[in-house]
Amino acid sequence: MKRIIGAVAALVLAVTLPLETRAEPLANQLFGAKRSASQQASQAIGTYARGCGAGMVQLPESGPTWQVMRLSRNRNWGQPELVQYLVDLSQKARAAGWRGIYVGDMSQPRGGPMTSGHASHQIGLDADIWMLPPSSLQLSPGQREQISSISIRTEDQTRINGNWSRSHMALIRLAAMDPRVDRVFVAAAAKIAMCNAAGRKDRAWLQKVRPIQGHNYHFHVRLKCPPGSALCKAQGQSVEELSKGGDGCDETLTWWVTTYLEELRNPPKRTKPAGPRPKTPREFTLSDLPKQCASVLASD
Repeated sequence: MKRIIGAVAALVLAVTLPLETRAEPLANQLFGAKRSASQQASQAIGTYARGCGAGMVQLPESGPTWQVMRLSRNRNWGQPELVQYLVDLSQKARAAGWRGIYVGDMSQPRGGPMTSGHASHQIGLDADIWMLPPSSLQLSPGQREQISSISIRTEDQTRINGNWSRSHMALIRLAAMDPRVDRVFVAAAAKIAMCNAAGRKDRAWLQKVRPIQGHNYHFHVRLKCPPGSALCKAQGQSVEELSKGGDGCDETLTWWVTTYLEELRNPPKRTKPAGPRPKTPREFTLSDLPKQCASVLASD
């Protein structure tokens, strides 16, 4: 009898608990808790900002031309194509005058929404590369937690500062010219500087370089969906299609400086949109992601 009464009481409690108490666990907590990749074939699943990654590969913490920063985050995972791309770019960096590269966040071991930071980086095809040229590629794990990158733009976001150099432009050019790359995100000031410095004939690579706020300490490389990745969803039109063969410099110089930055200084009054507010990635639950992500979490 006591067991029956206890079971009934538990049922009543479950029904009467507030909705938030009974809510489905957050996806970023589920994916953030995984310390290793799923035991599956490599596959990018979903979109860059709503998805996960099966069979991810870990970029080694150090190599002859790279070091992974902030090792405590355990975010040096990606699709095999991304890992190989970073190794290749780190070697090419020497042609730009760098010893190699410092690699920031890639993805979590199984991708998915992160507990802090990025909205994207969810399917193993995004990586951040620090604007700080490596002074050493023998940093200890402790040093990699303490050292910081450098900002390459002024506080008002309109111009590059003294940290910017031609070697930054050379490295970003190398990053963008790789056919595996879909977009390279940089601070608007960096895009403007490169538009002004590029020669008349060497401009096609600039179409992949896209200005975005918050990318003054690193540039962000995004690869295209790898061939055969049926579950990977591309980011709408490719940059080539959006730019229609151009370099993206005209709209950068006019829109970013005259419109966007002015709105940052003097935000326009906005009316509250009708309907519920869309979820942010940190509010996603597993049911908000592609159904295949459940098996990615379960695979051990």
